[in-house]
Amino acid sequence: MTEAVPMGADEMDAGIRAKKKPSTKKRPGSTTSVAKKAGSGATAKKKPSRKPPMARTLPTLGWREWVGLPDHGVEWLKAKVDTGARTSSLHAAGLHTFQVENREWVRFHVYPWQRSTAVQVEARVLDRRQVRSSSGNTERRPVVVLPVRIGSRTVDVEFTLTRRDQMGFRMLLGRQALRRRFLVDTGRSYLLGQPPGPLRRANRSADVGDRDDTTASNGPDTTTDG
Repeated sequence: MTEAVPMGADEMDAGIRAKKKPSTKKRPGSTTSVAKKAGSGATAKKKPSRKPPMARTLPTLGWREWVGLPDHGVEWLKAKVDTGARTSSLHAAGLHTFQVENREWVRFHVYPWQRSTAVQVEARVLDRRQVRSSSGNTERRPVVVLPVRIGSRTVDVEFTLTRRDQMGFRMLLGRQALRRRFLVDTGRSYLLGQPPGPLRRANRSADVGDRDDTTASNGPDTTTDG
């Protein structure tokens, strides 16, 4: 019979350690747990992207466009797009003031282009403003609001009324009419469509030069126009 030999303390400890399974738990300071924490934190802090307000698509105008006055039967009227003028202006012939229910109104004639048939317009006076022309003269003009068709949109526009007999355009569209509604490409014209050929040719023979007839606005109390 073989005699059993008792193991010493060191040998017993070695046997126990050999049978013990290694731990898979990562220490708090280990590289793997730090990377996981960093990744989860980055995911939690990520915010949804937002498009800037001006990223939305706006119609683009050229420096001159054909527009209309739908409430007054004017299908085509050539307008100059002028970002240097704050307020829009409209040629008003035969301007006459009258009262409706104690409010001031005006009656005038619009000529879509030189030598065209006149169209009568009536509108309530919203205000009267001091306007300085490109020649340096200042006058107090009535202000009215008229719906204007610009491309596929119809917008309400404030106009100062004056005589524009010597100007190449019967209407001028200023910054107030354009702001947050349209972009302007100063190197192009008639991006929103044109009237039929005979009408364009008649207008072209009358509007010789299409000259630049305005200067920039000086401040909030004075509108500069041609």
